[in-house]
Amino acid sequence: GGQDPFNRERIWQDLNHWQRGSAHQLTERALSFVEQALWDLIGRSLKMPVYKLLGGYRDTVPAYGSTMCGDDLPGGLSTPEEYAAFAEKLVTRGYKAIKLHTWMPPIAFAPNPKMDIKACAAVREAVGPDIDLMIDGYHWYSRAEALWIGKELEKLNFAWFEEPMEEDSMSSYAWLAENLSIPIVGPESFGGKHHMRAEWVKAGACDILRAGANGVGGITPTMKVAALAESFGMDCEVHGNGAASLAVVGAIRNCRWYERGLLHPFFDYDEPAAYLNSLVDPMDDQGFVHLSQRPGLGEDINFAYIEANTVSHD
Repeated sequence: GGQDPFNRERIWQDLNHWQRGSAHQLTERALSFVEQALWDLIGRSLKMPVYKLLGGYRDTVPAYGSTMCGDDLPGGLSTPEEYAAFAEKLVTRGYKAIKLHTWMPPIAFAPNPKMDIKACAAVREAVGPDIDLMIDGYHWYSRAEALWIGKELEKLNFAWFEEPMEEDSMSSYAWLAENLSIPIVGPESFGGKHHMRAEWVKAGACDILRAGANGVGGITPTMKVAALAESFGMDCEVHGNGAASLAVVGAIRNCRWYERGLLHPFFDYDEPAAYLNSLVDPMDDQGFVHLSQRPGLGEDINFAYIEANTVSHD
């Protein structure tokens, strides 16, 4: 028979148990989607937004503009100068912080630490000293490269250095955190839900914890990670955009920013997708995202568009 969706913790723990039994064929992402649907159902049933069910710490949150990866498209993000020009546009839009994703394979010359630092330096020069800047290395760098980049980022007064190396090696992260003053953020791509984040804290492998609802198995374990971080006086920066991430950011104190993006000169993020009537994360001209007061996760879905574009009901 069916289960009571209000027994959300029990359902999540059961799914977590089945995941181990399946040798993780039930992925963190699949577990997350089921769990998010439960939160949405509960919120709709109670006619309350999920962020209030989670704790309701704030209804506006500062956002950082998170760029797409570098490319080789003229007018896109193909040079440090283009990153700088785009950063200026983001500041004009209202962002008080910007995070760079630089060049990655299959771009022929990537990863390239010197090129990445040139982009970081160009952006800092373009936006001035008062805009917070970060970079996500997406685990491409070696130890030596990460150390060199981190030292250069310190000179540029970057706010954090995210996921610089392969996350399978906590000892490498502990070594890097010990040798740099810039805060190290992680783990992002590594699984293990809240359990693994506890190991990272114990190992001193990061200065700021990282977790996202889609990546660690749902809103429930993301909240557990945030509570873990708070217990040690640490921030937990929530990974990724979207309704679930925004609900968590609105419910906790120890997350400084909402990640808004991914952003690129060729795309207008402020234009909702065709299957939505409105954005889930509208941002004002001061860089603050206003959380939806709609019940549940707050997605304003355009069901008429979906029906008109359905190929088959079979």
